[in-house]
Amino acid sequence: MVRGFRIALIAVLSILLLAVAMANRGPVTVRLLPESFGAFLGFSWQMQLPLFLVILGAAAIGLLIGFIWEWIREHKIRKVGVKSQKEAVKLRAEVASLREQKPQDEVLALLDRK
Repeated sequence: MVRGFRIALIAVLSILLLAVAMANRGPVTVRLLPESFGAFLGFSWQMQLPLFLVILGAAAIGLLIGFIWEWIREHKIRKVGVKSQKEAVKLRAEVASLREQKPQDEVLALLDRK
């Protein structure tokens, strides 16, 4: 059920992206700097690209920046998780070793028998 829904969603998104690409095939000039500022500096990089590549490229770059931003932001959470996991392993080992030891106190020995 979920797999079928996922395939249907991917098919619909693919058709929509293809429709956007077909509707926006016209060339646009992509410049690194504004025209007047580039002329002032003597450096004017520009490239002709279809509009749909500019739209989809901007979306892809935005997603990439968002993924990297979240990965950096969640560093503290991952660090705490790793520390907690190491501490849990250490405490499990300590509990296991304490269970193997026989109690040294007579009262504790009586309580363990029950």
